[in-house]
Amino acid sequence: MATFRILHKMLRCGIVSEPQPASDDDRAEFARLHDELRQVFGRAPVIRHVDAGSCNGCELEIHALNGPHYNIEGLGIRFAASPRHADVLLVTGPVSAHLETALRRSYDATPDPKWVIAMGDCACDGGLFGPSYASRGRVANVIPVDVELRGCPPGPLALLRAIRDVVRRPPVGSSRV
Repeated sequence: MATFRILHKMLRCGIVSEPQPASDDDRAEFARLHDELRQVFGRAPVIRHVDAGSCNGCELEIHALNGPHYNIEGLGIRFAASPRHADVLLVTGPVSAHLETALRRSYDATPDPKWVIAMGDCACDGGLFGPSYASRGRVANVIPVDVELRGCPPGPLALLRAIRDVVRRPPVGSSRV
């Protein structure tokens, strides 16, 4: 009986996913952004993602950037498992109280020059949570932030633009100015 209820709901709702992006426009913009990153940085940046308590909406967009449509790793931009190998810290979610120390340690372990991107509305301003007994609110309340990428969640191309923008400027929280 439960199977029929699920099937009925699926037929009633229809397709709920968004359409695939226009590939020619996206690919052209992606190639242009990648060339700009190479010119600015001299090599592809290495990114360390830190989930400070997000709902995983932003993580889905990060995975899309790593997927076959965008394939940033095929072009040299990669994610590192350790902040010691990273140039950019990509932080998602409001900073929960139990992850505050881990975020500070990740920031301190990242070598200079380093850049920080706060991805998503929760990371930029605390979102629905804000500062409370369980949350420190936005990422800038804990570590210096170079670029705030707003959206709930921001898309893969917006993230790639933020990476380009962040490596164009001197880092805020680093000793190199």
